[in-house]
Amino acid sequence: MHTKLNISCWILIIFPLCLFLNMAASASTVVQISGGGFHSLALKSDGTVWAWGLNIHGQLGDGTNTDRKMPVQVKNIGNVAAIAGGVWHSIALKTDGTVWVWGGNWAGQLGDGTTKSRNMPVQVYGLGGITAIAAKGQHSLALESDGTVWTWGRNAYGQMGDGTTTDRNTPVQIRALSDIVAIASGGYHSLAQKADGTIWAWGLNKYGQLGEGSTTDRSIPIQVSGLADVSMINCGGDHSIVLKNNGTVWTWGFNQYGQLGDGSTDNRSAPYPVEKLKNITSIAGGGDHTLVLKSDGTVWAWGSNNSGQVGDGTTTNREIPTLVKTLHNVISVSGGGQHSIALKADGTVWAWGLNKNGQLGDGSASNRSTPVQIISK
Repeated sequence: MHTKLNISCWILIIFPLCLFLNMAASASTVVQISGGGFHSLALKSDGTVWAWGLNIHGQLGDGTNTDRKMPVQVKNIGNVAAIAGGVWHSIALKTDGTVWVWGGNWAGQLGDGTTKSRNMPVQVYGLGGITAIAAKGQHSLALESDGTVWTWGRNAYGQMGDGTTTDRNTPVQIRALSDIVAIASGGYHSLAQKADGTIWAWGLNKYGQLGEGSTTDRSIPIQVSGLADVSMINCGGDHSIVLKNNGTVWTWGFNQYGQLGDGSTDNRSAPYPVEKLKNITSIAGGGDHTLVLKSDGTVWAWGSNNSGQVGDGTTTNREIPTLVKTLHNVISVSGGGQHSIALKADGTVWAWGLNKNGQLGDGSASNRSTPVQIISK
């Protein structure tokens, strides 16, 4: 009897302890990923942000300028709702609607009123009520709850959308835009989707990435030709991608490496469908490659593959969609400069492509042409 009582007591103690440990383990999982130029970001469900890869400008936000081959926690920030990686900087949107930034700042891309780079988060000057953020190049965008768009940073090609080519170190409103519901940033151009379903673009247009039929740069937003029924927008370095409600993908812009997925290397200045690609649920642009997620949880990629960023086990450029090897049950994808990231339903994060600075997070500096799991502390 005495022995049974002890066993029962241990069961009573161990059961809630195990329950607590299971809850603690499941309480904080990765909910969003974002690829920067040479670094990567992950947002966990507890509101913390983690980063790895190149850190020369402080873009990992850990208070140092030391590259990291495994994730480190971004310091002095919590309650984060969304993240975005630029080529040299990082952005986070907090649940209170404020925007925080860190990394390179020589063009004002941190929006804090200076051009001083930061290795820990600082608040963007004067922004509140923000519902979405975007970054990929050296400029940043924010969408306010009233449908207005704000931007700051590099403006050599009109990517501020304010009618000038003057760099901005604090946010300026794009007054030509209203009723916006989604934003996306490319290397030197940007896209916005209006509530009426139309898509607008501005900035560099050398390769037709604005999609309005010309190669003329625009410092004020112009409507993309012939698009309707769009559910998602995204950008690569110099190309643009949209997902329609019917699950089809359309692309335009720079195509030297086949990143438009149309079987050619010809640039396009107007949207063109990616053939034989259906049931797509999400899209992402890398520097010169493109990723899509299908409803069956598989990932397909195409474009530049010099570092293995297409994920098919080779380093051969692909001009049509190619299945990323060994990946299943994926729920989100993101493209970095020359690397790719995927989040699986079980909360694990996988990456492939260029890894010179540790941006794959697997503890090495070896490029990978098929996905490897990111090592988590």
